[in-house]
Amino acid sequence: MDLRTDIQSITDLKLRPAEIVAKLNRNHRPIVITQNGHARAVIQDVSSYEQTRKALLLLKLAAQGEAEFKQGKFISHEKLMKHLARKPRG
Repeated sequence: MDLRTDIQSITDLKLRPAEIVAKLNRNHRPIVITQNGHARAVIQDVSSYEQTRKALLLLKLAAQGEAEFKQGKFISHEKLMKHLARKPRG
């Protein structure tokens, strides 16, 4: 994030929305929107938002897997292989 250009006031967003959206789509960096000098919101382009959501989902799944492992909710590789060998394929 470039603090000189990636922070915009809400007034700028009202006056130049197309320019700000074009900037988002061009550089794929989020923009902090300020109101009365305080950060109030962050906007980002759709592809970056989707990437962020996917990354967060993967992190959530990894955290859930780690928690289950710590709780002893797993089976050994050997047991898994035996179980899979018994299952009919098709």
